[in-house]
Amino acid sequence: MDYSQHRWTALTRYLGDPALPIDNNFDEQQIRPWATGRKNWLFAGTLLAGQRAAAIMSLIQTAKLNGHDPYAYLRDVLTRLPTHKNSELGELLPHRWRPGHRPALG
Repeated sequence: MDYSQHRWTALTRYLGDPALPIDNNFDEQQIRPWATGRKNWLFAGTLLAGQRAAAIMSLIQTAKLNGHDPYAYLRDVLTRLPTHKNSELGELLPHRWRPGHRPALG
């Protein structure tokens, strides 16, 4: 009861905004694979290897959240990356990526 009374505004916020979910089950389901694999990733090798793994996992999860197949996304991006202009790298990020999109040369 004490917990609810002190957090009443936060607990009832969804009542005033129909766009807010009543629970955070979706978010919990999205982070479950990362939480259960945490012990497996303790031994990534080095700090740099752990940072690289985190970057790749972030790209994969962001691709999923944007409705992309992670394998297709990574395959396309890694194929295009060697010849892609540095100034246009932003278009390869999951929220801006378009499958098979090839900018015109010129």
